[in-house]
Parts: sequence; structure tokens; C-alpha cells
Amino acid sequence: MTLQQVLYALTIQECGSMNKAAEKLYIVQPTLTSAIQELENEVGITIFMRTNKGVIVTPEGAEFLEDIRGFYRQYDIVMQKYSGEGNYKRKFGVSTQHYTFAVRAFVDMAKQYDMNEFDFALRETTTMDIIKDVSTLKSEIGVLYINELNRKAMNRLFTEHALEFHPLIKCKAFVYLWKDHPLANQEYITMENLEDYPCMFFEQGDNSEFLAEEILSENFYPKTLRVTDRSTMLNLVKALNGYTLCSGIIYGDYNGDGYIVVPFRGDEENPNSVMEIGYITKKNAVMSKIGEQYLEEMEKALDQIDKSVIYEE
Repeated sequence: MTLQQVLYALTIQECGSMNKAAEKLYIVQPTLTSAIQELENEVGITIFMRTNKGVIVTPEGAEFLEDIRGFYRQYDIVMQKYSGEGNYKRKFGVSTQHYTFAVRAFVDMAKQYDMNEFDFALRETTTMDIIKDVSTLKSEIGVLYINELNRKAMNRLFTEHALEFHPLIKCKAFVYLWKDHPLANQEYITMENLEDYPCMFFEQGDNSEFLAEEILSENFYPKTLRVTDRSTMLNLVKALNGYTLCSGIIYGDYNGDGYIVVPFRGDEENPNSVMEIGYITKKNAVMSKIGEQYLEEMEKALDQIDKSVIYEE
């Protein structure tokens, strides 16, 4: 069964006549008759009864035409959408952990395009959802980190989902807190200093700890709070003198005014850890021009970072 045959059958039903349908379709009647006969032979039913006054749809034919009408309507919608004057918008998506440089790069990229012509999506989400989004091409790029603790498990996930990891920058742990936090003026902060304050984590659902977004997630924290979005975390960090452990890469306008980072000093029991932030793509996928532009903007954002501060050998 072809789309052409479907169109022919629906037009005959609409016109109630072979002659009128042939005229509307700009074909000769024998061609139309032959096409319908082939269709009837293929589906094994008689769709139309021919009479001197035109054609009559059989009960079986009526059911068949009702089934194919919805199918053809969807086809017609798709064709209109993708035609020269259709309403199709090119799609581009990024899924990311909560990194402000990734947001900044997305904003700088989007400003270079007419958003009337594009359907952009920036998804700050869980680590596992980032992997799923990129593996299904819901997002072209995913931004996340790996370290020595999660590297083996993450590499296994990348292999299972046919993904490639591309490193961008290495960072050590910093404590992210409100500027009026009791520890805000210290030169560095230890785990012992943090014992009286709640540590904030982004919720990862039912997944294992190795999917945590925060560095040093394997450590023991007497007080913890789990959140699902950046705004909630910012409010709780301020209201409860909370903190989180992060990369140290912040941009004021994107992190919120009044938040700072202080170097974390590890000890024998709680050593500092190196996080390698990068992006994932679908293996063997061809990067779009928009994707290439986004990566360029990420590199520009990271070039403004004093790498000697956030990562010291």
C-alpha cells in the first residue's frame, strides 16, 4: 500500500465518483481504477462498489478508510511542517549538570541565532538523564564530570549508551556558600569546619552515589539536604548557612549575587579530589553547526577562568 493509493481512495470517497476523483487528482480514470484494484487486492477487501450513479463505500471499506484517514492526516501534517513554508523549527538541546559556564555559553550561542527559526532547549537535570538525553539524541551535548571515584562506572555507562566523553577542564573542590556565612572569610575550609552546617546535594533519584553531581559525595556529612533545582539550593544555602562542594567556577550573574567560593582543604580522611568536567556526545554522530558554536562558547567561557586557582597540581 502506497501513500498515493491512500490519497486516491480518500479522494474517491470524498467525491463519490471515479470520474470526479480522477479530475480532482489530475489523472485519467483508468489509472485511478487500476490503482484502487491493486489496493483492494493487497488488503483483501472490496472498498468500493461501482454503480451507474457512482461508487458506494462498502462496510469493510468504510472501516478501512477510517483507519487510513488518520494515518494520512499525520502524513499531511508532517509534509506541511517540513515544506518550504512550513512551521518546522530546527532543534538543538543541551543537557547539563548545574554549571554556570554551560548556561553562559548557551546564552551567548542563542544570541547569535534568530529564535523564531529555532527550538532551543537547555536542560539542567540529573546525571543519568543527561546520559539518556544524549544517547537518544534528545540533546546533542551533555555536560558533566568524572573523577577517580566514578570513572570506571561512568565509562561503563558511556560504553553501554554509545557515548564519547570529551574533557574540558580539571578542578579541585571548593566550598560554595553565602557571603555572610560564618566561614566566608576563611582562607580555606576543612571538613571539620563544615560539621555544623548542612551540605546541599542535587537529587539524583534512585541512582547510586557515583552519579552525584557534587565532588566528594562519597564523604560522610552529618547534615544533608537534597534539592532538585538551582534556585532552591541558592535559597537554602543563604537561609540555613548551608554549603555545597563544587568546581569553583562561578559567574556572578548566573550564580546569583552574594555567593562565593572558598578553597576546600582536604585531610587524610577527606582528601581533596580532582573533577574532570567535560561533555558527552553520541558516538559517531556528526556535530551540527549549532553544536560546534556552543562548544566554542563553552571554551570562551572557560578561557576566562584562572585555571591556576581552581586546579593546582
